[in-house]
Amino acid sequence: MSAPVTKHGLATILGICLLATLLSCTADAATAKPPNFIVVFCDNLGYGDIEPFGSTLHRTPNLNRMAREGRKFTHFCVTAGVCTPSRASLMTGCYSQRIGLHTNPRDGWVLRPVSRYGLNPNEKTIAEVLKPQGYATGMVGKWHLGDQPPFLPTRQGFDWFFGVPYSDDMTARVWEKDGSKWPPLPLMDNETVIEAPCDRNGLTKRYTERAMEWIAEHKDQPFFLYFPQAMPGSTRTPFSSDAFRGKSKNGPWGDAIEELDWSIGQMLDQLVELGIAENTLVIWTSDNGAPINRDLDDLSRGSNRPLHGRGYTTSEGAFRVPTIVWQPGVVPAGTVCDEIATTMDLLPTFAHLAGTQPPQDRVIDGHDISDLITGEANAKTPYEAFYYYQQEQLQAVRSGEWKLFLPLDSWQSHPHFSKNRPAKPLLFNVAKDMGCDKNVASEHPEIVARLTKLAEEARQELGDTNRPGAGARPRGQIAAEKVRPILLPETTAKPTPKK
Repeated sequence: MSAPVTKHGLATILGICLLATLLSCTADAATAKPPNFIVVFCDNLGYGDIEPFGSTLHRTPNLNRMAREGRKFTHFCVTAGVCTPSRASLMTGCYSQRIGLHTNPRDGWVLRPVSRYGLNPNEKTIAEVLKPQGYATGMVGKWHLGDQPPFLPTRQGFDWFFGVPYSDDMTARVWEKDGSKWPPLPLMDNETVIEAPCDRNGLTKRYTERAMEWIAEHKDQPFFLYFPQAMPGSTRTPFSSDAFRGKSKNGPWGDAIEELDWSIGQMLDQLVELGIAENTLVIWTSDNGAPINRDLDDLSRGSNRPLHGRGYTTSEGAFRVPTIVWQPGVVPAGTVCDEIATTMDLLPTFAHLAGTQPPQDRVIDGHDISDLITGEANAKTPYEAFYYYQQEQLQAVRSGEWKLFLPLDSWQSHPHFSKNRPAKPLLFNVAKDMGCDKNVASEHPEIVARLTKLAEEARQELGDTNRPGAGARPRGQIAAEKVRPILLPETTAKPTPKK
């Protein structure tokens, strides 16, 4: 018969159990891996182009699954209606006006081939923030932040790059603006061109296969994969592989989107099969809204429905993009976030989740939104104000559910103003009036005044037309005489002598 346990003995046993539990938790914490990060960044794909955001035209079963198992962000914004400035913000956590990639004297709004400009090597990218934490960093897809050697991904923190240096429509030609000769569209492996012109029909499939190979190779260490897809891209007729070409109900645009859906399905399946899904945060989004056709019922160049406007502008349809976040067991399944978040938030969020901080020696405009991603109760947007720029011109400001288009004396392009329409203040409740149909500025003068004040803060810090911002930093540039086109390496094989 066992002796009864005394109070002193019971306390000793409980103390031992508690100590064992604490030691076990400490050991688990010490061996816990930081999360992996995958960012899939489509090109010119609109808010209404996929089923989770309302499309009834394109079949996207894998994105439906991703939304069902993850979290939709319905007010997720980019910082520009076009490629280069939008991508610059994602990489650095800053408005492109802060880092000088909103425009330049040679290229205008987006970088062109053989340009002397690019992302300043002094800026810190997501890859450069994560590498000191032991992350492998890979990029597959479209870069568009400079095609000269100092600006390439391999010089900006990425261990490996496979893709094209700029847009898929920037093919061989003589550019009429300055007479420069653009090379055939190059496909690169790190800094070497392996194919030119590259086969654009095969890009989505080829990118997916190479990305998945890289994931498999790095599954046992923390990794960051930046996956900016080429499609649906900038041409009027996007590209797709034989398995998808001609199979959708919406021509080349729909074919390309349905192949993009296949791609993310392959990747999610792989993460599950490798046993790393629960430790991998996947974010699927777009660099800006679809260009759309003038005939709004013609969806052959995409849909931003139910938002107002087209890509390449400061409309909601250009800046608000379809976004799905997925990490089983961490991101709450089947949920929706209606708070404002932006691509600028990825750098500080990833830094936080990886156990480090964003750069402390400079201003970063983005915020840590990990509480929005994980669905914390009562989590709110960190943005008091969010700004809509068209190159150097500040056109609109948003705060909460309100978006104010500022009165302007002149403009190069505008989603609402025209020569026949006075450029007076336009105030929209973009949460309730997604189509921006009703201007309520006269009904809410106090909101107009508050947002106008916020706009002035942006002008002081980031600038406006003919008004440099106090917080702006220089873009990257090299001497014009050092600029070279990216070409296939010259063959070193000697010709076979004739007999």
